[in-house]
Amino acid sequence: MEVEQLLSLSGSALAQAVSSLLETPGLYVFSDILELPNVRELENGPHAPVYQLLNLFAYGTYCDYKERAASLPELTPAQRNKLRHLSIISLASNLKCLPYSLLLQQLELKNVRELEDLLIEAVYCDIIQGKLDQRNQQVEVDCSVGRDLGPNELPNIINTLQEWCSGCEAVLCGIEEQVSRANQYRENQLKVKVQVETEVSNLQKTLKASAASPSSGPAPAGAASNQDADQPAEPRDPASSQEPRQPGKKASKVKGLRGSGKIWSKSN
Repeated sequence: MEVEQLLSLSGSALAQAVSSLLETPGLYVFSDILELPNVRELENGPHAPVYQLLNLFAYGTYCDYKERAASLPELTPAQRNKLRHLSIISLASNLKCLPYSLLLQQLELKNVRELEDLLIEAVYCDIIQGKLDQRNQQVEVDCSVGRDLGPNELPNIINTLQEWCSGCEAVLCGIEEQVSRANQYRENQLKVKVQVETEVSNLQKTLKASAASPSSGPAPAGAASNQDADQPAEPRDPASSQEPRQPGKKASKVKGLRGSGKIWSKSN
């Protein structure tokens, strides 16, 4: 049923239409219906129980219905099944592993076979995604669809979003600081590179200039030694090379010419 059709109804016809919507397959969000002005009028009229039941499907669970069953209309099998699906969604939003014992208690099912049939039906309806762990008697939930947000849940969601925004800002500030440090380091490295290249260029120019200019100034010591080596050596006086004879020493023997006899001096 379209929203325009609901807006044209009132009274018992509207209450009957709302009850039918609670059985519609695939419909798990009811806040848009609750906000319709003619549906709000049901809250204070004779059809207030229907409005309360609609409010329960939007925000409540099967346990909530059992607590207030005396003041609410009796559920049809399709409505009961859907309300159990909604209860599974609420439990899956808080727990990723749902024990069979918890589900049997919350959904008031008789045995595990009924529970597993309900879970398999929920998976095929894309209410939840996960797998059944029969060995450990639990269902592992990967994800689930969302439900209507109650008025009491909005402050918690706002706080969660604010904390998330604060965390994102802190991470962003840290990233900007790291980027600034990286840029500063890059600028310093570029300055060092330019300085080194300038010094190398100046050194190359100096070497080229010194290699191109003619040699001038006093000859090095090595060159002088080589020039001296090329000139012929002057003859040396053999007499001057002999050392002077030391005075006070007398020869005791005088050798004569070869072939002559020895001459002995005899002192008186």
